Amino acid sequence: MAGKAHISWSDAIDRRHLLVLGVGLTSAFWAKSPAAAPASGLVEAVRGEAFAEIKGARRALTLRANVFVEETVTTGEGARLALRFGRDTTLRLGAAARLTIDHYIANAGGEFNLIQGGLLYDRPRKTQHAESVLRSLYGLIAIRGTRVFAGPSNGVFGVFVARGSVDVTAAGKTVTVGRGLGTNIAKPGDEPTDPAPWKAPRIKAALASVR
Repeated sequence: MAGKAHISWSDAIDRRHLLVLGVGLTSAFWAKSPAAAPASGLVEAVRGEAFAEIKGARRALTLRANVFVEETVTTGEGARLALRFGRDTTLRLGAAARLTIDHYIANAGGEFNLIQGGLLYDRPRKTQHAESVLRSLYGLIAIRGTRVFAGPSNGVFGVFVARGSVDVTAAGKTVTVGRGLGTNIAKPGDEPTDPAPWKAPRIKAALASVR
């Protein structure tokens, strides 16, 4: 199918030092992109169909395509997408996902709105301050240098931290989730559960949904 790019997923997501470089953009591409907007990231790997949308304009995402602030990125059924932001931040989306890039500062962090589906946020650098914010209908996640899954899991919205820690806030309650722990939000408007270990099969299934 036109517009698809097939590469080794495991090879693509293991690259940790890829710089976001400006690439030559044709005038036709710019016509479909936010006027004069700097690229906030690029497509590091894609399997299946993925698109970026803004103000009614939609374009297919292929390997090394740029993504921009205020764009909503979507993936098709069975698709996977890895986006690289700055030097060391990777955001991987699973199937049927929708994510808006609200704000991003190169190599500092950003704000994202997870509308649908699951993702894995991965940034190795450790810091004591929240560097990115992930919003969803279920709550708000303040992310420090970490590796964290957020999305559908065992019939609820789950957040699992493989490395680092995050603060999850929903319905007026905030919980700090550390390494090896997870929290659940049953439905929008519910509080997050107290952090607790996830069993290995659940962790495996959650990570597989975004790889």
